[in-house]
Amino acid sequence: MNEFEANLPLGKATVYTSEYDPGLLCRIPRKLKRDEIGLTADLPFHGLDIWNAYELSWLTPKGMPVVAMGEFRIPCESPNLIESKSIKLYLNSFNQTRFDDFESVRALMSDDLGGAAGAPVDVRLISTAEFSTVSFATLPGHCIDDLDLAIENYSLDFGILEGAADPQQQVAETLHSHLLKSNCLVTNQPDWGSVLIRYKGSKIDHEAVLRYLISFRQHNEFHEQCVERIYSDLMRFCHPDKLTVYARYTRRGGLDINPYRSNFEYDVANLRLARQ
Repeated sequence: MNEFEANLPLGKATVYTSEYDPGLLCRIPRKLKRDEIGLTADLPFHGLDIWNAYELSWLTPKGMPVVAMGEFRIPCESPNLIESKSIKLYLNSFNQTRFDDFESVRALMSDDLGGAAGAPVDVRLISTAEFSTVSFATLPGHCIDDLDLAIENYSLDFGILEGAADPQQQVAETLHSHLLKSNCLVTNQPDWGSVLIRYKGSKIDHEAVLRYLISFRQHNEFHEQCVERIYSDLMRFCHPDKLTVYARYTRRGGLDINPYRSNFEYDVANLRLARQ
């Protein structure tokens, strides 16, 4: 563990505070991993990290509890991602704090998260009256998980994608898999996810894509970094004209993180999957 990782709240005993404290938010420079992947300041994609928060509560001016769900959209161009446990601790700090109304809470969260990320963060709060509008969805496109493969390699191997694109076949297709698993960069806890790959260009061999995704199974990296690595490796070896990579991770600590990166799509639906 390096000095930076040692300062993260992940994996450490924690004293939970129920009084508002924006100082709990922990910034992680995106540049640390982007340098490793080979991404420069001129990013080859745009996108968001879409967070869903299922454990939100605060008090009214009279002391009555309020519960809600939250959606936070953090732009990938922000210089920092925000460590997930620190967001959980930050959100818990609202529990015994009194606020005038929903908008006061929303605006405060937007300011605090934006300050930590280093860029504006869009915050939406969902009241109990709106809970019925939140439903499960499925990823579009063709699921590649039924391929009958013999798998022996569970260590990240981007070389699987070399030669996987056939320039003689030009296609536009959407693939998805529910077999993505990686591990937390610091605690080694498993992170489970589903991933959508939408592209236009030389047809990419489905078997190679699935083997590549499965090779993340013992890889240690944060959600956002895994998605940027998948995007970069697909561009590097398969050279699609258009590409979107969108992952939907299962929740931990009342939060799920759903990064998407694209060079042609400017928005994606916040599709809550059955495992979320």
